[in-house]
This record gives sequence, structure tokens and C-alpha cells, in this order.
Amino acid sequence: MDASMPHRLELIGITKRFPGVLANDNVSFSVKPGEIHALLGENGAGKSTLVKMIYGIMQPDAGEIVWDGQRTVVANPKAARALGIGMVFQHFSLFEALTVLENIALGMDAKIPARELEARIRAVMTQYGLLLDPHRTVATLSVGERQRIEIVRALLLDPKLLIMDEPTSVLTPQEVEQLFDVLRKLAAGGCSILYISHKLHEIKALCDTATILRGGKLVDTCDPKAETSRSMAEKMIGAGLKDIVRAPGRTMGLPKLVVSRLSTKKSGHFDVPVDSVSFVVKAGEIFGIAGVAGNGQNALLDALSGEILGEDKDAITIDGFPLGLLDTTGRRRHGLCAVPEERNGHAAVGDFTLSDNSILTARNRLGMVVLGLINSGAAKTYTGKVITDFAVKALGPSSTAGSLSGGNLQKYIMGREILQRPTVLVVSQPTWGVDAGAAAAIHQALVDLAAEGSAIVVISQDLDELLALCDTLAVINAGQLSDAQKVGEISVEEIGLLMGGVHGTSEARDAIPA
Repeated sequence: MDASMPHRLELIGITKRFPGVLANDNVSFSVKPGEIHALLGENGAGKSTLVKMIYGIMQPDAGEIVWDGQRTVVANPKAARALGIGMVFQHFSLFEALTVLENIALGMDAKIPARELEARIRAVMTQYGLLLDPHRTVATLSVGERQRIEIVRALLLDPKLLIMDEPTSVLTPQEVEQLFDVLRKLAAGGCSILYISHKLHEIKALCDTATILRGGKLVDTCDPKAETSRSMAEKMIGAGLKDIVRAPGRTMGLPKLVVSRLSTKKSGHFDVPVDSVSFVVKAGEIFGIAGVAGNGQNALLDALSGEILGEDKDAITIDGFPLGLLDTTGRRRHGLCAVPEERNGHAAVGDFTLSDNSILTARNRLGMVVLGLINSGAAKTYTGKVITDFAVKALGPSSTAGSLSGGNLQKYIMGREILQRPTVLVVSQPTWGVDAGAAAAIHQALVDLAAEGSAIVVISQDLDELLALCDTLAVINAGQLSDAQKVGEISVEEIGLLMGGVHGTSEARDAIPA
């Protein structure tokens, strides 16, 4: 980087207010040409508001944006793209009835012939290892696959500044390294990258500079390579980061959840069916399932929760009781609670209050409905406990789910299920989009639930999360589940190969270079 060159982007005293909230308070920092710059902060710190102003979605109430040395008003996203600013959003704006190709075409400001655009899309996908059929309908894609569309769409613009929000959540460890190689090449060519991630080890490995926000204010700009992941996390939350505490002498009990040759049929509403999946989770055990998005995770969770009904009553049992033919309500009555991957519209109804969302899943287990009548007082009391115990930033049980930030909605959903004290809990992406402090609290709550004797299944694309949290680990690929192994007896390289399609532990070990 040439020190004499003007900054690619400079923010001077950026302030943004909403009713009752000061989202950004006099924030100033700069990004140089070719710099990979991390933007860190816990949920509600002001990161999303800040990048939305850079991208022209919002306008600051005070302060200035300087682009390539010139004071600039970024009037709207089209103006941002014209400047050379591309953005990959954490929450996607896609039309589910259209194909991948059609969605990307809608996001392009210039008209490009379909054949030419498809060729360019395939080239970018191949370069990043983000393989996805351009002719698939978005409604058939998982959350992770939808994120790939946003990444490709941004890269097609050949941006001068690329804003990336949690871009590696769909990748294997090997693919993460491939992505980092490409980002480094982009930076070497002069493209600036503003990188938002809760994976602090990624920040250390990739980024040149890190700007840390807390409560809307800039609290530090640092060299992430000179910091530890813990020190950056503590700057983000303004307090010490708590480690997972496990009871000494912890032992597991008898098999609690037994899944035997569970299969689902291919459906246009689900990514990949599962094929003869079998595993056992004991009382007190946390069983992790790793995998790249789109390999059958959604079908597996829906089959376990009862959203997909099976044909074999004995394919799923709890304490020997067959659940395979029961629907979600029947399974919840027998102690199985579940948290799906998609929190908006699936785990929670945005227009409903938090109390009403609690009734949707806890009504039978916690007596919120008596003789067909809703006990609203019980629902509000329980929801208030969830808000308090999981530090959910909400105005109260009467707040709508849609009014919460993504991270706070995730905390509410996880708390709503954990506090029901289920016999078996199945969760997908438990800390998706939450900050380090909230993730630690969720992890501790899961460990505490397991210590009480519950069996827990965690489906996640975050390998660090699974390795820190789980007792046992298996990998799902193309709808098939690998042999389960104890955490500590399987390497990250082996897990990555299994995620990439090398089935069977012996094959995976043989494929690892000496």
C-alpha cells in the first residue's frame, strides 16, 4: 500500500439516531486501498447501521463520508455501486420464486445477456469453490446457499470496496483458506475489504486492521495480529469473556435419543434428503453435526422435529418410545424441542409478540393453554424470564419478534427452547449472527442443560463452536452421516475432508497428507 495515496474510504464523525437509540455516536475511521479492515462489535454495537450508511441505504444525521479523497453523499445503493462499493448482507434480499441466475440479474445495474451473465457467474463460483446451479430456484436453497448468491453478486461488480458480512459460514476449512487467498489477491490488486465476522481467529488470520465498536462508539482501532481472539472479544463486550464451565467428574447416562436408518424423500422445499442416517445421543451428551450448508441439514432437523413425517415409527426414539410417526406437537409432548436454522418466519413469526411466539412452542409443556384457553399471564411470565436470563434486548414480552435485531432474536429463540428443559434438544446454528459474549452465554446454557441429563444435538457450520461445545462429532455430506467420533480424537483436516465429501473415517485419514 502506498502511504501517499488518499484513503479509499474515510468516515468523519458519523452519527445516526433512531427513536430512543443512538446507533452510531461520532464514529471516525478510514480504510486504505488494498487494506483488509475488520469491523467488530457485539450485537447492537452499530455495525449494521454504519455499513448501511456506507452503502447508501441510510443517511447519517451528522458527519461526512469521504471516498477517494472527495467528500461524498452516497444517496442510495445504486450510487454506492456506481462508486465501486459492493456489499454482501447478513440477511438476504432474494425472490424465492426466481432462480439463482434471475436473482443475480436483478441485482445488476447494467443489462447483461443471460448467457454471458451465466458464464461470469460460473467463473466466479469456480474461483471461490462456491458451487451452485444457476438454474436452481431460491426456494429450494438453504440459508447458506442463499448467502453464496449474495457473495457472487457482489464480486461480479468488480468492486473497489467490498463489504462482507459473515462470508465464511458456508465453507469448509479448506474452502475458507481458498476464499482468504482470493480476498488477499483482491486486496493486492487495490480492492479494499471491510470484513465483518464474529470468528475472531479469521480476523487475526486475514485482516490488517480492526475497528471495534461498542454501544455505537468507536472504542479501539488495533492490529488484530498483535491481539488475541480473547482480547478483541473483551474489547467488544467491555468485560471479561467467560469460559465454558463444565461440572467436574461429568459422566453420560444411558442412550436417550436413538436415530436408526432415518431417511427422507426429496422435496422441492428442502435442500437435500437424508439417506439412512443413524446415531445415538446419551443423556448428558452434546452431539455435534458439522457440514457445509445444503447437505441435508434442513431435512435432518425437520425429520427429527416432526415437520417431515416418517414412515417408520422406530426410526426415532426417546427413552425407547417411538416418535417416527408423530408430528411436532406429539414430539414436543414427549420432550423433543427443536430450533431451526432460519429464525425469521420459521423459528419465530415476526408480526407476533414474543409472548405469542412463546405460546407457539411452549404451550403444552408449560401449561400456557388450559381447556383450549390461552393463559396469557403464564406466557408473559415465561417470556419475561427468557428475556432476563438470556439478556435479550427487547422492550418486554409485548415486543414483536420482528422488532429485535437478528442476534437478539436468536437469543430469545434459544432461550425459549432451553428453558423448557426438554429431554432432547435439537438446534441448528445456535449462535448464528450473535456476538462473542452472547455465544458464550448460549454455549454455557447448552452445557448446563446437558448436565441436567438432556441429550442435545447441535447442527452447525462453525467448526470452532462444535469443537468447543460437543462431546461427539459427525459430519453430514450429501445427506449421509459419517461415523461419530469423540471430539479430541478427530482433526480439523479430517473434518474438512469429510465435509468436502470424503466419506468414512478410514478414507478421510488416508486422504490427509503426511
